Amino acid sequence: MSILPGRDWWTGLPPAAGAAVMATGIISVGLHLTGHDGVSLVALVAAVALWLVLAADFTFRLLGDRGRFRAEADTPAALTAVAATTVIGARFSAQGWQTAAAVLLAVAAVLWPVLLFNVVRHWRRRMPGAAFLGCVATQGLSVLAASLAAADHQDWLARSALATFCLGLLLYLAALFRFDLHEVVGGAGDHWVAGGALSLSALAGSKLTASPEWNGSAHATLRTVTLAVLALSLVWYVVLLAAELRHPRPRYDIRRWATVFPLGMTATTCLSVAGPAGIAWLRPLGEVLLWIAVGAWLLTFAALVGSHLTAARGAPRR
Repeated sequence: MSILPGRDWWTGLPPAAGAAVMATGIISVGLHLTGHDGVSLVALVAAVALWLVLAADFTFRLLGDRGRFRAEADTPAALTAVAATTVIGARFSAQGWQTAAAVLLAVAAVLWPVLLFNVVRHWRRRMPGAAFLGCVATQGLSVLAASLAAADHQDWLARSALATFCLGLLLYLAALFRFDLHEVVGGAGDHWVAGGALSLSALAGSKLTASPEWNGSAHATLRTVTLAVLALSLVWYVVLLAAELRHPRPRYDIRRWATVFPLGMTATTCLSVAGPAGIAWLRPLGEVLLWIAVGAWLLTFAALVGSHLTAARGAPRR
């Protein structure tokens, strides 16, 4: 029996639902970068609304359902709580709302070590793509910290962003050795995070490269690493897309939001890196990839609605 009446519709949401916030938030960022500010703000409102719902459920479980909280906090999907918070924070920062972005950075920074420790200690062999969420959450902190460092000229934030950037790359390598490559042809959607984590890493590297804190050899190294990571993420994109076309998986699964996020993340990274890196062709590539991501978001949302309508029709009448 539910403790709070009327909350049944959202208490059943698993931690993986956080990927929907990440997907919607990064679409908002991409639309902002391409000048579609009106639609971008609509996407931001939707992302914030869902984030608030998930934050309320997170708080309820922490305070009133410790058993469920502990069980879910050990799963990689729990890290979407951190990643989703940093994505919205980065969008707030781009909008000029630095105080709100700083608050979200603080929230994410408090959650991150606890959830990351719980998740990593339960890692095993042959894991799904959700294993890369450790990298995603960590690089999300790096992007948001670097964004705030640039906006507020805070050197300590820039150094913190560099530290989390390096740690994120190490977490990616650790997850890669545990990733079940069979997921590429049979995964339910979160296998795309294998590429999306690299795209986010490249975005973090780009933010750091643009910082005046780093010059000389440090700047050159950051730029080289950023471009190498972006190139690898584009390779992943091609491989994963080819696998989807060769082995279609049309049935809706909540983990499909973890496909939309990497699509949007790769597009946003291309758009963001083009100018600072001086690689002009990344801009039109990013625009094309962004509209692919928007189409994937719409298809996933339509599939979500369709699955709920089908479930409602099949539910027994009382």
